[in-house]
Amino acid sequence: MKIRAIALNTFKEAIRDRILYLLLFFAALCIILSRILALLTIGDRAKIIMDVGLASLSLFGVLMAILIGTGLVYKEIDKRTLYTLLAKPIQRYQFLLGKYLGLLLTLFVMLVLMTLVFLVLILLHRYPIEGAFFLAILFVFVELCLITAVALLFSCFSTPILSTLFSLSFYLIGHLSWGLETLINKLPQGGIKTLARILYLFLPNLENFNFKTEVVHHLSIPPKIFLYSSLYGIFYTVFILALAVMVFRRRDFI
Repeated sequence: MKIRAIALNTFKEAIRDRILYLLLFFAALCIILSRILALLTIGDRAKIIMDVGLASLSLFGVLMAILIGTGLVYKEIDKRTLYTLLAKPIQRYQFLLGKYLGLLLTLFVMLVLMTLVFLVLILLHRYPIEGAFFLAILFVFVELCLITAVALLFSCFSTPILSTLFSLSFYLIGHLSWGLETLINKLPQGGIKTLARILYLFLPNLENFNFKTEVVHHLSIPPKIFLYSSLYGIFYTVFILALAVMVFRRRDFI
């Protein structure tokens, strides 16, 4: 009950944030402009619209998660409302999970709105919509769950500006870490290759949630890939949240 109350209050606060609607406007604009880009580009127009649209959903969803999530805890400390909350019979993990779930609910609503704009554009042009399209959007949300947890973790011990930089770095590293696997295959056997393998195992691989290529080019996706990506997202998110709770518990607010 306490977690739900904090989550609903966080949702009400976040949904009033102007930056959400600014990002929503630019996301809708990018999705609509994908039609113009398709007209100016040689190739399959449907593929270009689908590619740009899915990329817009992912990018602007991540920006919403980071820009709102990195200030969740800091704002409570800055306004000194956190002291009042913690003086009540509320555990710190309940406060943190409530904030997390409240932001997730906000992101879910924003993602639904962006998806509706995207669907209207697709239906107006009478492009076929396959089941893989909705699965791709589902995994966009799975990625947002992880990025939100990361933003919340950094907000527990840093300022919003630094937390934003850290979270964006996590996002960029997560989508570029696949290059490390290519490097590992080219390295000779030795200590450097072993170190690179260990680093690759611990670095996030957000490409596990990226199914844009498969959707755009109508490629089949084995069910075990979906299962692996789902489990990867769940376990990584739970790990980051557990880390955030541990950091938040150790922090002294007196």
